[in-house]
Amino acid sequence: MYSDALGTAAAAHHASHRELTRHESTGRGPWLRLLSQALELAGPDAEFLRHSECPWSSATFSGTRHRILVAFNGEHALSSGEAYIAALPEHEFSISRQIVADATVVEVEHAVLPAPRMTVEAELLLLDDC
Repeated sequence: MYSDALGTAAAAHHASHRELTRHESTGRGPWLRLLSQALELAGPDAEFLRHSECPWSSATFSGTRHRILVAFNGEHALSSGEAYIAALPEHEFSISRQIVADATVVEVEHAVLPAPRMTVEAELLLLDDC
């Protein structure tokens, strides 16, 4: 039963990634490209839970701040979660007319029961590249 749940979660992740990639080409905004690339970095063991976006600006820059929450379920997935945490801050995102100025892991939660689980919340600052 546990392996069935993992298989279902992996299939759902791949389906949502395909859907995000399809929408990228329709010009629905940089948030979709950012989310798609973040989920690709997280890998197939990641379960997408939530994305939020809010406007951001300073005296010289404007853009958006994004929060992405993903979960890693099961022993094997925990190592994928650790790799995601390590890779995210230095990852080079490729989003036209946008710059990811900051990518930070802001919260990590671990649970061991009923099964090993780690949730990772990341915050990314996306600036308009003029």
